[in-house]
Amino acid sequence: MSQTILIVEDEVAIAQNLCYALATDGFTPVHVNLGQAALDMLQSDQSKIALIVLDVGLPDLNGFEVCRRLRQFCQTPVIFLTARGDEIDRIVGLEIGADDYVTKPFSPRELVARVRAILRRQLLPVAAETPLDQVPERFELRADEARIFYFGECLTLTRYEYLLLKTLIERPNFLFSRAQLMDLVWTHAANTMDRTVDTHIKSIRAKLKLINDQDDPIQTHRGMGYSIALA
Repeated sequence: MSQTILIVEDEVAIAQNLCYALATDGFTPVHVNLGQAALDMLQSDQSKIALIVLDVGLPDLNGFEVCRRLRQFCQTPVIFLTARGDEIDRIVGLEIGADDYVTKPFSPRELVARVRAILRRQLLPVAAETPLDQVPERFELRADEARIFYFGECLTLTRYEYLLLKTLIERPNFLFSRAQLMDLVWTHAANTMDRTVDTHIKSIRAKLKLINDQDDPIQTHRGMGYSIALA
């Protein structure tokens, strides 16, 4: 069944281009040009909408305010669309509950790809809390400090190395495909490719071997993805 995407955008040309791109890719686009109209539609039946593309500069309500209000009753994914590209705007948008942020001008094909990535991420199995006796013994994850220890030594990791290793550690023995890791780790990074996962895995392995070259906890499942061994 085709998924419905709600476009909240007051610029007709942009809305038409988005509707065409989404329809061509198999989605059912629905367009409104006011924030209040979007809120009314979602309050009436939010289950019909799979994702919302929300312009920040609407003529009635600021897009940030629309997002704040809808998050009180609705958890439908939101992609902000705006002419402003300041980092503070991106941070505010993400902190109030947006799932992604696209700055004008943009490629409709890129936005459709982001829509697909977010919807695919919604289908990933929810990670159950790992019992303490099943956490890989060699690792210690201090999420509140954004640090990972390996055999008692703190690893020096880049942002994405940390997020990638954290994702694997939290689901020991779970096989993640490259696409799943891309969706979970590189959520807001543009122009990334599946090979990025392989490059970061290689870098993490090198750092692990500096501490213990007899242990190789990251398992490669050829043609499928990666997992981390429990012991």
